[in-house]
Amino acid sequence: MGERVCFLMHLRPELVDGYLEAHREVWPEMLEALTRHGWRDYSLFLRKEEGLVVGVVTSDDFAASLAGMDGEPVNTRWQATMSRYFRKEDGSRPDEGLERLDEYFHLA
Repeated sequence: MGERVCFLMHLRPELVDGYLEAHREVWPEMLEALTRHGWRDYSLFLRKEEGLVVGVVTSDDFAASLAGMDGEPVNTRWQATMSRYFRKEDGSRPDEGLERLDEYFHLA
């Protein structure tokens, strides 16, 4: 089964439409890198009014999956492209500020 992870990210509400447009065609090399580093059953959900993104992913080892993506040049380019859409005051990349949630119940 692997490790199920849920996380939050925060968009700038006035830029949500551009963020959604960018995700209509995620770069094939980005999708391949995510798959190669163990990201499975990955979904993003949005509460548009607030710019709240909820991500859900399964991975055998999420820390290793994040570390693997950190070393991918395509991820560096993707994060640079996406950074303008996020409320990040400290200048960090969007994937460095994932707010992981604790799972406390699961009905399989």
